[in-house]
Amino acid sequence: MAPTRTLERTALGLGAHPALIVVDVVNGFTNPDCPLGTEASEVVEANVRLMDAFHARRLPVVLTTVVFHREDQARVFRDRLPALELLSPDSPWIAFDARLPIQEDDVVLEKLHASSFHGTSLDQQLRTLGVDSLVVTGLTTSGCVRATAVDGLQYGYRIVVPRQAVGDRNNEAHEANLYDLNAKYADVVELDAAIQMLG
Repeated sequence: MAPTRTLERTALGLGAHPALIVVDVVNGFTNPDCPLGTEASEVVEANVRLMDAFHARRLPVVLTTVVFHREDQARVFRDRLPALELLSPDSPWIAFDARLPIQEDDVVLEKLHASSFHGTSLDQQLRTLGVDSLVVTGLTTSGCVRATAVDGLQYGYRIVVPRQAVGDRNNEAHEANLYDLNAKYADVVELDAAIQMLG
């Protein structure tokens, strides 16, 4: 077996105009009664702190949820993971966790796939707001958080992922993906450090 090699990386932190992307902190993912969910109280609490910090500084906050309005939408994804069929427009599982301090001017974005960028207007909205960097949080680390962070980098944004503000149904997948994100795509930092970056 070849020895492990680590690429040199540079921590970039946040730019001058960051936004917070809260990925799928919805009932279906924060309530263990849902097949898609897990106990995520600590993740929700960390997101509350971040949202409060962004609101206090009048910085943009975007919240995403997955909603399937038609049978043909994201068909391969849904066929692979049948539990996704629960995320219909009339389902309580698509609603944001009630503990989140959502404000009227927060951006709410529906998506069909893992990435918050894929097939949505997210990049256009961020450009309009003058955003140059993203704090990406939410659920799950190995799925929608990772996909959003990787796509964010590919769209040219600096990415910060606060480790306490993301979670997964599988802790091994959570840790492995945080390691990989930090190695190549994002700065994975402690929650307090992320808030301090806001100034």
